[in-house]
Amino acid sequence: MQTLIDWIKWLVGLANPDNLQKAVNLWGPPWVGYLVLAAIIFSETGLLIGFFLPGDSLLFTTGFLASQQIFSVFPLMAVLSVAAILGDAVNYQLGYRMGEHVFEKGKLKFVQHKHLMAAKAFYEKHGGKAIIMARFVPLIRTFTPFVAGVAKMNYRQFVFYNVVGGIGWVVSMTVAGYFLGQLPWVKANFEKVVLMIIIISVLPVIIGAWRSRHDTSESSPS
Repeated sequence: MQTLIDWIKWLVGLANPDNLQKAVNLWGPPWVGYLVLAAIIFSETGLLIGFFLPGDSLLFTTGFLASQQIFSVFPLMAVLSVAAILGDAVNYQLGYRMGEHVFEKGKLKFVQHKHLMAAKAFYEKHGGKAIIMARFVPLIRTFTPFVAGVAKMNYRQFVFYNVVGGIGWVVSMTVAGYFLGQLPWVKANFEKVVLMIIIISVLPVIIGAWRSRHDTSESSPS
């Protein structure tokens, strides 16, 4: 169990540029680094158990390292975009095959029911556009394509939103890291900037949960 916890800490720690650069140096050939990063992005978007993995912060950090010539920015964005698109596609298929019974509490032992229901509410509110919007919201990002599969969303429509959302997410976060990472203040306060990105990313989830609880309390009899 301790080994698993250490492994998770190591993965999450890759959002720190120093940790990521050390890891890249250990991995050897550049293509190995691209594959490892692609595997992380794929797992965060494609596997329900990958919701804890760094997404936004990792992309921002890889963009920053690309500005330092550690990565080549265009191959990096291409590889990670493909990984993000494939991740959502696999997640959709999982939901499609498992069906609506997964919404019953306790059916998925390794997933918190509240996360799944939050994604369900998000999808029902925004429809197909949720596939794009969810890319920029942690937790919701992992579960929304799964919910779309459960709901049997038209696959061609899903593919369109998936491709647009995947490319838009990867490119925007990587480019932000590439250009903002060159600013002296950002370089000197990188961890604070990453923390700010995480807070901004999870803010919609917190607000949504608060609104849901507020609406529930108002609708309940006094």
